[in-house]
Amino acid sequence: MSPLRVNVFPGGFNWPLFVAIEKGLFAREGIAVELQATTGSMAQMTDLAHQNFEIAMTGFDNIVAYVEGQGEAPIGAQPEFFAFLGSDDSFLSLVAQPDISRPVDLRGRAISVDAATTGYAFALFDMLHSAGLEEGDYAVVKVGGMAQRFADLCRGGNAATLLSAPYDLLAQQAGLRVLARLDGPYQGNVGAARRGWANSNPGLVAAYIRAYVEAVRWLYDPANRPEACNILGRHVPAMTPELAAASYPVLLDPRCGFFRDGRVQEEGVERVLRLRSRYAAERRVLSDPSKYFDHHYWELARARNAGKR
Repeated sequence: MSPLRVNVFPGGFNWPLFVAIEKGLFAREGIAVELQATTGSMAQMTDLAHQNFEIAMTGFDNIVAYVEGQGEAPIGAQPEFFAFLGSDDSFLSLVAQPDISRPVDLRGRAISVDAATTGYAFALFDMLHSAGLEEGDYAVVKVGGMAQRFADLCRGGNAATLLSAPYDLLAQQAGLRVLARLDGPYQGNVGAARRGWANSNPGLVAAYIRAYVEAVRWLYDPANRPEACNILGRHVPAMTPELAAASYPVLLDPRCGFFRDGRVQEEGVERVLRLRSRYAAERRVLSDPSKYFDHHYWELARARNAGKR
């Protein structure tokens, strides 16, 4: 068994990882996965640069930001970072305090983010722009990862934030408001690593992809729904059986749920690059997607599966 440290933001979007561990899919590929929880993107990207783990499940924009030297952690440009697996479109919703009914009502209010220049911050700014709000119309407060921002909302802290499912469902249960959802192609969570490590371990990267995709396939099988919801409930705090059941049609929506093939989506990548080109403090057009992801390992994984068939 090859040990593999995988660093994640806590949340239900790790459902395929929970399944791959519990159903022995990683073990079948010869991998012993150790999940590590991060408190935010600055800590996660710093630890990836320092090789404190092998794989990060993270927002694709984090990889772009740090490759370009635009990340908030003081670690400089990280050209070694790249994405090899596409998980989802982020499942993002703009969630606010109960007294706010429309995005435009956030004028003059404070909105929390993980980091102001990476992750989903630019998706947030674009959603607010579509609602008629420009930078300066609201305050941006750095709070941390999804779990930290959800807790901040629940205790009446900042006015709003972006949350991924099933945190939006938990928020509604807590009496908070979902104001809008991010639509259209967007590359959200990805599996990422350092190029040097991946080049030295191509079989291990491909095996990780195979197990992850097999877990997604297992989740989409309706016969597995009861067990899948039980697994989710055991791994996400405050996840009741009812919320787990409500999460299933969202995270496993046939049109916009987890990517069935595990491939980084070019259309979603292009949108991330457009938003970063528009909103980054250092304005420059990012036009070379190959700097940030590599399909080689996905193709290795697919070739192995084809050989098995």
